[in-house]
Amino acid sequence: MDFDRRNAIRMVSSVWTTSLFLNVPVRSESPKFRNPLRFGLITDLHYADKAAAGSRHYRDTLSKLNEAIEAFARLDPPLRFAVEIGDFIDAAESVEAERKYLSTVDSFFRKLCDDRHYVLGNHCVGTLTSDEFLGDVGQRSSFYSFDRDGHHFVVLDACFRKDGVAYGRGNFEWSESFIPEHELRFLEEDLKSSSSDVIVFVHQRLDIEPPYGVINAAEVRKILEKSGRVRAVFQGHSHKNDHRRIGGIDYVTLVAMVEGSAPESSGYSLVTWHADGSIELQGFRRQSSYRWKE
Repeated sequence: MDFDRRNAIRMVSSVWTTSLFLNVPVRSESPKFRNPLRFGLITDLHYADKAAAGSRHYRDTLSKLNEAIEAFARLDPPLRFAVEIGDFIDAAESVEAERKYLSTVDSFFRKLCDDRHYVLGNHCVGTLTSDEFLGDVGQRSSFYSFDRDGHHFVVLDACFRKDGVAYGRGNFEWSESFIPEHELRFLEEDLKSSSSDVIVFVHQRLDIEPPYGVINAAEVRKILEKSGRVRAVFQGHSHKNDHRRIGGIDYVTLVAMVEGSAPESSGYSLVTWHADGSIELQGFRRQSSYRWKE
């Protein structure tokens, strides 16, 4: 974290441990905060219909996700969209079982809102292929961009081996994640074509080295920094709260929903992009909260 710029970004970090009813924010009456853009984030759900292993409670994901659905349903204004940042499902012994896991957890995720986005994680394609996963959730591509209410968002896919081969059917080591050349070209051209501020979503981390970081993360960061418009990157994969500021961009790592038994060990987030340019991440349960200025 860049402590020299702490006052400039006015970041506040805390862990929310109180009731969900107290966690849901009250809409501000100040004119500069009217009609903010709000979106929900969850990551590393690892849903599977199997017994807990270590700290991962796979079946508890559904009740944790349902809690998030109920909390977000009380918001005014409602969520503009929702993003799952990878590892939506965990490994199964067969493609048929894996697709059943995916169908089950997605039937819950669909209740969050109509506008949903899926970031590929390594566990999403441990048994399936990316085409199978994306086809089942109804998403055309694993990396793309979209605009909402004057803001620009980019979804990236780091589920590639260093040789550029896409993950699928367990043909990879989880510690080897990479963003291939054709995706880097897409990212560079996409950022050039937009005049709006940008937020990026990716599963594997862009702020640290492997095994949890992307092999060519430094090259990706260079593209993000060159644009001059990327405000934040939201990522998962390492299952823990973390925040680092590199090259003027905030890299926020979110806690995994799968860790620990329900409900108190869950984690999910509400991001509010205010009209004055400030961005606020409100964390629920174990997720830390942050706020920073433009």
